[in-house]
Amino acid sequence: MAQDKLKLIPLGGLGEFGMNCMAIRWQDDIIVIDAGLMFPEEELLGVDIVVPDISYLTENREKVRAILLTHGHEDHIGGLPWILSELNVPVYGTEFTLAYVEGKLEEHRLLDDADLNEMIPGKRLTLGPFSVMPIRVTHSLVDCVALAIHTPVGVVLHTGDFKIDLSPPDNKPFDLHAFAELGKQGVLALLQDSTNVDRNGYTPSERAVRPKLDEIFSQTKKKLFFSCFSSSIHRIRLAMELAHQHGRKVAIIGRSLDNSTEIAQDLGYLDVPQGLVINPGQIRDFPANKLLIMISGTQGEPMSALSRAAVNNHKFAHIDADDTVLLSSRVIPGNEKSIYRMIDHLERRDAKVIHDDGQSGLIHVSGHGSQEELRLMINLVRPKFFIPVHGDYRHLKRHAELAGSMGVVEKTILLEDGDVLELDKGSATKTGKVTVGRVCIDSGGTSTDVVEDIVIRDRKHLSEDGIVLPIIAINKRTGLLENPPEIVMRGMAIPEEGLIAEARQVVQRTLEGSSAEEKADYGVIKEKIRNDLKRYIQKSTSRRPLIMPVILEI
Repeated sequence: MAQDKLKLIPLGGLGEFGMNCMAIRWQDDIIVIDAGLMFPEEELLGVDIVVPDISYLTENREKVRAILLTHGHEDHIGGLPWILSELNVPVYGTEFTLAYVEGKLEEHRLLDDADLNEMIPGKRLTLGPFSVMPIRVTHSLVDCVALAIHTPVGVVLHTGDFKIDLSPPDNKPFDLHAFAELGKQGVLALLQDSTNVDRNGYTPSERAVRPKLDEIFSQTKKKLFFSCFSSSIHRIRLAMELAHQHGRKVAIIGRSLDNSTEIAQDLGYLDVPQGLVINPGQIRDFPANKLLIMISGTQGEPMSALSRAAVNNHKFAHIDADDTVLLSSRVIPGNEKSIYRMIDHLERRDAKVIHDDGQSGLIHVSGHGSQEELRLMINLVRPKFFIPVHGDYRHLKRHAELAGSMGVVEKTILLEDGDVLELDKGSATKTGKVTVGRVCIDSGGTSTDVVEDIVIRDRKHLSEDGIVLPIIAINKRTGLLENPPEIVMRGMAIPEEGLIAEARQVVQRTLEGSSAEEKADYGVIKEKIRNDLKRYIQKSTSRRPLIMPVILEI
């Protein structure tokens, strides 16, 4: 029967970095893996975040059983408030992931209604026809899992984000044994993280950064400012251990870092010695060589603590000559400009800046597996079908080629957002498409702040060609003009005097050439004015500003 097929439907994350969201459907049951967001490209003017279009899920709302989260990074949980406001279904995640989710939902006033459930690695949970086994993996965040989903046609294994680290700082290594066991039992489809498919070899362990950081700590004579992603709990822990070892007090500056360290302490991932952490207000009470200031803003975000400190605009963080600023993170593509602008400001303050420029030694390691780890996973699991996930199209394509070249996989399948892949025990075929896309959200992130395409188009239009407001005052009783039309121009890079006088004439002529009936219908008269002005401005300046006639009744 046709319905006896398992459907895999990516709603985001295949063809872009971020917005990870994958629906898995068997007959009338759907589970969703991850609910991520993406940060906007430059052309999305004024948009703060981008989340996947979930119309497929809202159309099938009564079939959605749960959302399962692999880990707590924004590109996997950031879209959750938006999705839960449309579709309140149970959410499953590990203890640490849920701690992040709670903070996020509380901010959006959704926590009281949310149904959050903890998943424990190695402990199965059943959702309708799906039996899900979370398996511990290592990543740049703690408490991350891959999901082995037992379905009526076989096991679908979703790796989430991972690298194979057998000696992580929290002593909770990647569970190779569980993956090998799955491989023995047989895996129908492997969905594997493609982020680092371009990198040869293995990704170093999180412990590999310790020697270089230790060296930087011992060589720094004055204040040491340390910035990393707020979710890099291992890195935060390492910095605190080194501060303790080198006799430095730790001040934490930045909301995201504050939240993360608090959650990590509550859940036992950070064991902070008594008296190590001081209040930012106490920084001035200690000599410069006894301070480590952990500060958020590794990507040069305009309002982050580090960006403000770089221009000497922070209440507590003052960067002086010969202080060291260590950026223990990678440059996320698209953020280069803002990061280098911030580094310029830091250099102007005569600070010593150490960042991941290929010259500074190992001060950051990736959280994603390189080619050899991807091969190792495929060899362990030996899936029948291989589907690359998480990445731009070129990454997915390269990953499919890598898997295909190993001779282990029966078939590699390249999916993009919206494709429907139907699987049974012996076949995997693309059978159609569902509606997907992106929803742009302005800060606030509530459903009322969705930015439609037309708004972005208008913003682009305004930014390129400016705006013209013809203001016409009409006497309500007589229907006559009270005074000559006013013309307001903004953002037009041309001398306006002659243009305004002529534009007035154009509006005047349009009004004189209109019947009393047309003048009484403001919609019609506005459209006539807009068309005539548009024609005149385009002809005389080759510009196409946004023209918005305003009619005042007097």
